[in-house]
Amino acid sequence: MPIPFLTSIILDGWPSWLPGPWTLTKAGSALGAIAFTKIYASGATCTAERNMHGRVVMITGGTSGIGAATVYELAKRGAQVIILTHHEHNDPFLVDFIDDMRDRTNNQLIYAEQVNLRSLHSVRKFATKWVDNAPPRRLDTIILCGATLTPPGKDYTETPDGVESTWQVNYLSNFHLLGILSPAIRAQPFDRDVRIIIPTCPAYIRSPSLDKALDKKDWSPGKAYARSKLAMMVFGKAYQKHLDAYKRPDQLPMNARVFLVDPGYTRTPGMRRWATRGTIWGLIVYLFLYAFSWLFLKSARMGAQSILWAVMEGSLVRDKGGKVVKECMVVDCARKDVDDEAVAKKLWESSDKLIEEKEKDAAAKRARAKKREMEKEEERKERERVEEIESLVNTIKKGKQKEKEKSKSGKKAKNGEKTA
Repeated sequence: MPIPFLTSIILDGWPSWLPGPWTLTKAGSALGAIAFTKIYASGATCTAERNMHGRVVMITGGTSGIGAATVYELAKRGAQVIILTHHEHNDPFLVDFIDDMRDRTNNQLIYAEQVNLRSLHSVRKFATKWVDNAPPRRLDTIILCGATLTPPGKDYTETPDGVESTWQVNYLSNFHLLGILSPAIRAQPFDRDVRIIIPTCPAYIRSPSLDKALDKKDWSPGKAYARSKLAMMVFGKAYQKHLDAYKRPDQLPMNARVFLVDPGYTRTPGMRRWATRGTIWGLIVYLFLYAFSWLFLKSARMGAQSILWAVMEGSLVRDKGGKVVKECMVVDCARKDVDDEAVAKKLWESSDKLIEEKEKDAAAKRARAKKREMEKEEERKERERVEEIESLVNTIKKGKQKEKEKSKSGKKAKNGEKTA
């Protein structure tokens, strides 16, 4: 087919129905530029492979975006995946999501546990139950994809614990979770390659310093999000040192490694919420300009590639943890204060103090609520007892009334017989 066509062009000249060579060159160049831009913006693809059968992966934020793509890829390779989600077990969305993921991956070892990152008590309940298991449960990988953000222009919000929402969900609850799970991580056998994956974002580069708390008057959605990501990076580095300082009973080196992973800018629900400013008009503009987001932003699947590389790359076993991963390779950190021990110590201590304070307040609230419920229950039981007694009294009165009526009717009958 191509040869006769080229022959006809040489012998008969350029066909009239075909655009000219210059037009085709311009169109081809434009398509080539678009294809090159798309390939470049999509980033690197994970080429690492690993036998995931039998390995236990715990992941937050696994029901949407990069987290859902990561769950799919790991479950497809045979991993047992435990999704920590705020949804209840009987939530129709969660049930359908788990069933769909099991069908698509042909892997029935996908489960969900309710862990609400907006509640420190919810995090403690799950983590304590996990740690209290004897013998220690297997745990190969922890991936902390769960995150939130406040769209630009929106107001400051707090969680039920009284902590700024972005700070608690993106940092404090993850700090709390890893702090409680630390004994379970350290109890893993020496030959088990344990990896803790902390996704981050380039926004941490423009974050304000962690030395000073972010006041309400200085608060903005961008600052809050960037600061939470910087805090997670500082904590990730400090947590690696915390694990390395542990002396195993078998005197062997620590086998757990922390990796800070930058997935890049990705078309996730969070990114869409940020781009649309959380408004209908913003969503309309986003849909109208969707071609640009498709071209310049990664898909969720491509955003998960660096996370998958950090989970499965074999060469990382030979290195120490605390490394930053971007585009499926180890890179340097863009900020020096991420490795600042003084900043890390202050952040760790202040986080511990804040969690202790908020958990005490929450426990007091739960105690008061429980007391009110008990009082209401006692009042209800008392009302039921009173109603039961009143019902019994009324029944007795009715019985006596009937007896009186019977006796009166009997006397009238006797008087009538005597008269007769």
